[in-house]
Amino acid sequence: MLQPFYRLLIELTNGRWTSFLLKRFARSRISRIAVPSFARVYRLNQEDIENSFQDFPTLHDLFIRKLRKDARPVDLSSNAVVSPVDAVIEDIGPIKETSEIVVKGKIYSIEEMLGDHSVLEKYLNGKYIILYLSPSHYHRIHSPVDGTITKQWTLGRKSYPVNKWGLKYGVRTLAKNFRVITELETQFGHAAVVKVGAMFVNSIETTHNGSQLKKGEEMAYFSFGSTVVLLFEKGMFEMDSSIHPPKEIKVGEKIGKIGK
Repeated sequence: MLQPFYRLLIELTNGRWTSFLLKRFARSRISRIAVPSFARVYRLNQEDIENSFQDFPTLHDLFIRKLRKDARPVDLSSNAVVSPVDAVIEDIGPIKETSEIVVKGKIYSIEEMLGDHSVLEKYLNGKYIILYLSPSHYHRIHSPVDGTITKQWTLGRKSYPVNKWGLKYGVRTLAKNFRVITELETQFGHAAVVKVGAMFVNSIETTHNGSQLKKGEEMAYFSFGSTVVLLFEKGMFEMDSSIHPPKEIKVGEKIGKIGK
């Protein structure tokens, strides 16, 4: 009973006008009155942030806040892969030969997620990581590795929740939500950073310049909580043995290593 009710509720509230109104409110000056309560409810750490809470003119500006330059040290070891976001690592695992992954007991298709069969093949039998950002998390996305952008593309239209309820009761949320995909070529193989839009707000803005990215360099930001899926080519990535989902992680912290 719960599953069809959940889906109906989301369909009714995830229309063009509800998305427009939420986005317009978050960017309006009046939303400033919500900044202190939002910061208090979600226990945002003022010490990490460049500006004080009083300096944010809108709720949207708080969502896309920048941090102090020393707030997120990056593991610069040559073979370290770092977290691209402040998030909870919800799941990790293998990508099957059939392109399927199993997340929270549900099967997702990497082929559907990527929408490009020519890109897909290199990730078969590789590894995936699911990183969930709540509304309280820092919303900017950084590169997990040193690499060259070989392709970047956008898919999907609407976005459904990607929290634990969305993953459990939603319909292929990670593979059909609005998403921006960036593929990086490293010296050991390819990695894809799949930035998945959250409910209502589809805004994913890219911020990098050129095709070269350094590990820890900012590449994009979300306008609301969302999810990043990392995909790694077969044989190039090994997860850090200390990581057992669900696990809180911060930008720049080591999540594994690459090499062949």
